[in-house]
Amino acid sequence: MWAVFAVGGAVAGLVTAHTVAEGFAHQRAERHSARAVLLSAVPPAVPAVKGPGSRARAKVRWTAPDGTTHDGYAQVERGLRAGARTTVWQDDQGALTTEPTGPAEAAAEAVLFGVAAVFTVSGVTFGAGAAVRSRLDQRRFAEWGREWDLVGPQWGGRKAG
Repeated sequence: MWAVFAVGGAVAGLVTAHTVAEGFAHQRAERHSARAVLLSAVPPAVPAVKGPGSRARAKVRWTAPDGTTHDGYAQVERGLRAGARTTVWQDDQGALTTEPTGPAEAAAEAVLFGVAAVFTVSGVTFGAGAAVRSRLDQRRFAEWGREWDLVGPQWGGRKAG
């Protein structure tokens, strides 16, 4: 069980972290920024709110890699007026998409997924080990009970029966 935990956990963690990191790298390679023009104004941000609330969905126009012009909706900074320039992200086909995960955040997420894989393998390994141990203990106790039924009466001067 310890060998499965040590080797299996290490392998699962490394493979998972590597796969996640490759996925993020692929995402960064296939997504490209493009300049876009806002077609509608974006309401200003609420001063007390920071983070995800500082962006809003707005209609934009951008040029795809093949040179065609497209209209669509993208997340942009709040408070911009119609006609303002902003950056949007597109895939290789020119469709709008989200900004790719940056290298630092991707590395942190890859590590977290790797650690989660280690805990998953260890949990399954220890759970399976506990189940096997429990079943073996039940069999040992049953065998011990059968043997005691045969030998016990001889020790107390009583007959089995």
